[in-house]
Amino acid sequence: MIKKFIRRMLGVKQAPPSTDQTEPQVLNQQQHGIDPQLLSANAVRVTHTLQDAGFKAFVVGGAVRDLLLGVKPKDFDIATNATPEQVKRLFRRAFIIGKRFQIVHVMFGQDLLEVTTFRGASSDGAPKDEHGRVLRDNTFGLQHEDAVRRDFTINAMYYDPASQTVLDYHGGIADIRNKTLRIIGAPEARYREDPIRMLRAVRFAAKLGFDIDPSTSAPVAVMAPLVNNVPAARVFDEMLKLLMSGHALACLQQLRKQGLHHGLLPLLDVVLEQPLGARFVTLALDNTDQRIKLGKPVSPGFLFASLLWHQVLEKWTAYRAAGEYPIPALHLAADDVLNTQTEKLALQRKIGSDMRDIWAMQPRFERRTGKTPYKLLEHTRFRAGYDFLLLRCASGEIDSAIGEWWTEFIEGDGPGREQLLAQKSRAEDSAGASKKRPKRRGGRGRAKTGDSGADTSAERGNAEPSGGEGNQ
Repeated sequence: MIKKFIRRMLGVKQAPPSTDQTEPQVLNQQQHGIDPQLLSANAVRVTHTLQDAGFKAFVVGGAVRDLLLGVKPKDFDIATNATPEQVKRLFRRAFIIGKRFQIVHVMFGQDLLEVTTFRGASSDGAPKDEHGRVLRDNTFGLQHEDAVRRDFTINAMYYDPASQTVLDYHGGIADIRNKTLRIIGAPEARYREDPIRMLRAVRFAAKLGFDIDPSTSAPVAVMAPLVNNVPAARVFDEMLKLLMSGHALACLQQLRKQGLHHGLLPLLDVVLEQPLGARFVTLALDNTDQRIKLGKPVSPGFLFASLLWHQVLEKWTAYRAAGEYPIPALHLAADDVLNTQTEKLALQRKIGSDMRDIWAMQPRFERRTGKTPYKLLEHTRFRAGYDFLLLRCASGEIDSAIGEWWTEFIEGDGPGREQLLAQKSRAEDSAGASKKRPKRRGGRGRAKTGDSGADTSAERGNAEPSGGEGNQ
């Protein structure tokens, strides 16, 4: 009686019909083996609330895939036959968002769950761009129609926490067991609807260690340019997921293999063909992957600063060769690279600011006398800049002694730091003295005058950092 009253108050009669025309494969707990302990309590709460109100509700998509693989999902998405307005009425903190597809964000403290209404067959009248990409489509439908609308078979399964059953409409269970990534429907049409699916294919294959089905992979090389028609903000979000997947290096290698990196990081091939560039990027991505696997935080600014550093180096060298002082040349190089990449990837202002700070600190690490090292320690982005310096040392770009000196300085106490500064000053005095020695021609000529080797204050302010290849 109470349920009937709730359904009447919420207008359930407007919900899409619940009679499916296509029956899924239904697997019980013994057959699928999902551990209920891996489920989010809030995800269970949302599904139960919707079901108690008379709606269908399932955990769906990547969460089900991860549960089947025995991995605790980071995010839980819910699919239901309730409309966004009906979902919103059931939860105190629920917000309808999205233009292309309306979804509901349900909040429990800091925990956010996405609730989507079953999507129907794509309407022929849905607005599309000239390349066939769907711009807006909020057609609701039946559950089996919703399964067709999902991208890959392994993401098109539905789990009901109440009955502990999995509904599989497209052979996702078999593909998981065969470690195969296969798109649902005709690949060309699905990529044209949403080119981001090509990037998602790369990310899932690299993250899960799956092989991309040949028919799914075949059209990518030809259709890759369609990614350029996607809003830059969506491309950036997908690239960030790719780089923060814990398998960033494998993802970038897969991007190159599929021909998808052009337009995203267009100089990636050039960088990876250079020994120092390849080693630097490999070290940076491997470091990122390890931190993610250990549950440590990762800075997007540090990631993109690492990927684009050799582009900055190339332009930095060019500006100095054209007569610019080193420090202004570095800022000009950073501007060029960031302006180009912001157009392609919609880099957020905060991330761009972090990248500038990391790059701008690098020449300052060369100045290891007086109060300069102490001032650098107080920089809000010092740790990121220092980690970046260590990557440059490890890749062979600059002398590893610079990184070792800073490591000792950071770990040292007051007297220890003063001793390191004194040693550095003596070394520089010795080097300066050797520069002052008169040059002789044939062992008999007079020494040149005016060549004292001393810098003017302006030259010291724009001193070119000493050491490795990146500073020549």
